[in-house]
Amino acid sequence: MFLALRELTFARSRFTLMGSVVALISVLVVLLAGLSSGLVNDGVSGLQRMPVQAVAFAPETRTDSAFTRSVVGPDQVEAWAARPDVSVATPMGLSIINARTSSGTPVDLTLIGADPEGPLVPEVAEGRAPASDGEILISATAADSVGPGDTVTVDRLGIPLEVVGIAAAQHTFGHVDMAFTTLATWQDVHAGTRFGEESRAGAREEYSVVALAGVDGELPDLATGDAAADTSSRTLEESFDSSPGYQAEMMTMSMITWFLYAISALVVGAFFAILTVQRSREIAVLRAMGASTVRLLGDAIGQAFILLAGSIAVGVAIGVGVGSFLVGTGMPFALATGPIALGAALLLTLGLVGATLATIRITAVNPHSALGENR
Repeated sequence: MFLALRELTFARSRFTLMGSVVALISVLVVLLAGLSSGLVNDGVSGLQRMPVQAVAFAPETRTDSAFTRSVVGPDQVEAWAARPDVSVATPMGLSIINARTSSGTPVDLTLIGADPEGPLVPEVAEGRAPASDGEILISATAADSVGPGDTVTVDRLGIPLEVVGIAAAQHTFGHVDMAFTTLATWQDVHAGTRFGEESRAGAREEYSVVALAGVDGELPDLATGDAAADTSSRTLEESFDSSPGYQAEMMTMSMITWFLYAISALVVGAFFAILTVQRSREIAVLRAMGASTVRLLGDAIGQAFILLAGSIAVGVAIGVGVGSFLVGTGMPFALATGPIALGAALLLTLGLVGATLATIRITAVNPHSALGENR
């Protein structure tokens, strides 16, 4: 590492420029990771926090917007509940509604119908859970618009929904805040029953899906259960694709992120390729003095590691600092340790790969020709 450390010390401007580029790429990685995490939270945080492992839809339901397309009945719920490998089989209704507060402010909500005593109703931070028809528990992220004691009215139907509590965390679906209510209230909204009217025949026997949990945390046998209940089941993570726009958003963010990783590897590789050409005489001297190829390659890779690790650490720190100001601004942004750490590790790995490929030409250096090339 003698030559590598000497170069880092005496060619400060050159390495500072390269380090700045890597740091800026690291900032972008952090911001993209935060944006991806924020989009996931905004799109499916309500599903993520449900204590279930799978969701059973109506058979042959299209993947996109499957929650709002699917309709299942009591027989399918009972068929799943009767299975020995299922500990929880509870019906759930889901509809995205437009409503207005008592002051006339428009509010969009994902209305979730569930058993008030069941596992789908989240922990309450303020107020209480819905206990009777016409009551709702709203996501923590909707508390800026409405709160306990307020009443929201469903557009066109005139159904009043009284806010009785606020959930302890964010619960959203398709970038719309969730509101939890009783199954009967959801069935009225789903059936289009106007306030004061009697529900149409069969409305009380309709749900969107069956939420499933296995025994002792094990995933139930979905294929066998589907055959018995005439449903189409997916694991909870697979059901995320049924959130509006989720799959397209994730594919777009993944493509941008992987392009950024590829660009970072090319930038680092190009820098060290140029550096290798410039230091060919120094390398020739070391080879003539008996330095092995492995030692020379280790010297170059060690130099790259020091530069990349330091630059990435600075970039991640700056990115986290910038990201902390974006949290809570209305932008779907969340600082999650896992995605940021994974992004930094991939950036370091791909940078080292690029540097290795660029400096592998050291093995072809001929000390006699390199020392005499200008004679």
